[in-house]
Amino acid sequence: MKRALLLALVLCGCAKRDRIIVGAKNFTESDLLAEIVAQQIERRTALPVERRLHLGGTFVCHQAITAGDIDVYVEYTGTAFTAILRQPPIANPDSVYRFVAAAYARDFKLQWTQPLGFNNTFAILVRRIDAERYGLRSIGDLARVAPQWKAGFGYEFLERADGFTGLAKLYGLRFSQPPTAMDLGLTYRALAERRVDVIAGNSTDGQIAALDLVALVDDRGYFPPYQAAPVVRAAVLERFPAVRAALAELGGKISDAEMRRLNALADVEHKDIAEIARAWLAERVP
Repeated sequence: MKRALLLALVLCGCAKRDRIIVGAKNFTESDLLAEIVAQQIERRTALPVERRLHLGGTFVCHQAITAGDIDVYVEYTGTAFTAILRQPPIANPDSVYRFVAAAYARDFKLQWTQPLGFNNTFAILVRRIDAERYGLRSIGDLARVAPQWKAGFGYEFLERADGFTGLAKLYGLRFSQPPTAMDLGLTYRALAERRVDVIAGNSTDGQIAALDLVALVDDRGYFPPYQAAPVVRAAVLERFPAVRAALAELGGKISDAEMRRLNALADVEHKDIAEIARAWLAERVP
């Protein structure tokens, strides 16, 4: 009886591994990219795919993939470089990619696949009417008005090594009160409703144009490159080489402008992310 139970448990474990679990962080772009990755694997392999979308922030997803709870998610090179590997930001995208690829393979048994093609850097955003009124073009300009303004930032931006603390130090930013911490998705509404005057969004967010916001130029080069790429457990790629081939087809296919368009379809036009992913794959990766 015990032997039969043990055999059943082993068989269940094997069956459980015969699928790919795709995770995502807790914002629209990550969910959308996870859906693209999931559908691409389904299209090119015979493997069933489970989605675990909107899991949480960077550290939640990193913990999930290193624990084997998910098999793949899309990460950003600058985020891995600074937040996970705790390196000081540098500007060269190739150097950052090579460093994170080597470190993840060595330390976590994770493989970085080819970048998807766009760079989703942090964007320090203000309302266009305020940018024009005060002549704000760069983050350096923001220091002039910051003492009279309120800021609202996502929780992760307030904690990260490449986040608010270093930015404020480099640019000499002092706001009228400590920045309000809020969910990243709520910062755009807070800015539009004038509850705050400046936020840190993502440069590929579709809401930037929809809400008539301006991204201030990072004139002192504070933020590192944030190339998006699927990160996969090495054991999965070894067992299922077809997954590597499927993901390789996505390499270099999404530009900054294209990612903003896809995000706008989800956040502004409220289209279903599965439908957005399906249409994009049919057009760009037939």
